[in-house]
Amino acid sequence: MGISLDGLASGLDTTTLISSLMQVESVPQNLLKAKVTQTQSTVSALQGLNTQIADLAASTKKTAVPAALDLYTASSSAGNVKATVGTGATAGSLDIVVSKLAASQISVSAPLTSWPDSGPLTLVVGGVAKEITLKSSSLDDVASAINSAGTGVTATKVAVGDGTYRMQFSSTTTGSAAAFTVQQGTAAAVAAGTATQLPTTTTRTAQDAQVTLWANSAAQQVVTSKSNTFSDLLPGVAVTVNAVSTDAAVPTTVTISRDDNAISSAASGMVSTLNNIFAVIANRSSVTNSTSATGATTVTAGAFTGDSTIRDVSQKLLAAASQPIDGRSPSEFGISITKSGNLTFDPAKFTTALGNDPEATKAAVATIAARVSAAATQASDPYTGLITTKITGQQADLKDFNNSIADWDDRLATREASLKKTYAAMEVALSSIKSQGDWLSSQLAGLPTSSNS
Repeated sequence: MGISLDGLASGLDTTTLISSLMQVESVPQNLLKAKVTQTQSTVSALQGLNTQIADLAASTKKTAVPAALDLYTASSSAGNVKATVGTGATAGSLDIVVSKLAASQISVSAPLTSWPDSGPLTLVVGGVAKEITLKSSSLDDVASAINSAGTGVTATKVAVGDGTYRMQFSSTTTGSAAAFTVQQGTAAAVAAGTATQLPTTTTRTAQDAQVTLWANSAAQQVVTSKSNTFSDLLPGVAVTVNAVSTDAAVPTTVTISRDDNAISSAASGMVSTLNNIFAVIANRSSVTNSTSATGATTVTAGAFTGDSTIRDVSQKLLAAASQPIDGRSPSEFGISITKSGNLTFDPAKFTTALGNDPEATKAAVATIAARVSAAATQASDPYTGLITTKITGQQADLKDFNNSIADWDDRLATREASLKKTYAAMEVALSSIKSQGDWLSSQLAGLPTSSNS
């Protein structure tokens, strides 16, 4: 902190005087700081809009893909059959009678205190032999060896009283191909037929799920699956069974129908997203009038006010959604432009169009989505997008502004130091002059006086 010489000789408040002068000197820097604040606000607004438009580009690109609007829903006439619709489904129905559910095999040994033989053990699963080396005849060691062998069969030691145990063997998957036997001996002995099959009791037999199609007709067909899900009965539909049909004469009907609600939601969602973007642009392009404390009217422009790039982006998005499709107006499909420049979606009109001509209606939505996606991509592409480029330019301006502000910091510091030095020198000079004046006055006062008689 410098030494204050306020009023030493001149009586002036030099600190306040220098502060006032520095406020004047700082005006250009303050203007730069205001530009930084304004530009930062603009960049933030542009980034938010760019994110919204990029999301729109991504969502409409998916909608524009061929068959993206081939949406279907599944229903079942009974709870023992469930259907899930995926890609490639088509409308239709199928009658199903569930005869069997898929099951895994469970077998248990006789009561044991230890394994009867510590030699090699072989599990034969689905006709494939897997030899297992045992550490000992301990039941724990046997279970551990089986569980770590990765054969598709697990072993569990179960206490049954009187110090004895049964070994439970369980296949890890369902289906008849998961059936297994436990053989005492090597894989070679199994192949030679000289191994000994361990006596077990099968408490649950491995089996495939089984359904009958077109039951009680000449076209009756039995279909099996290793699991309770049949993925190939209908195109793009997974059928899962969970209970055997109570009456073979009463099949469960699975119906696949066009999902008009989902298709309508895709169209209305696109319109809603566009309107949200238009609302953001309109809000940030508006001019706000306010009154200051002194009663003066203050006009504040929005971040996008007068921005030709944003206006161009908005017009292109609106045109993409509202231009004719093969000579037909989007309003025929429930998508219309309002007087205010927004879009409106009429679900009833869309549903009617979808019912009268589903392919043309879905094609119209896909075409609009493709055009909107192209316009949105042109605006928000991370490298060449119109808004992206504008953001890059604004960020470059910010860098220049901040560099200029830093330069002004140095310039103002030098100027303030110069002013302090000047005023300090002035006070010292005035003090010296005052001292000389005081000395001269004292000298004059000491001169002898003369009088005329």
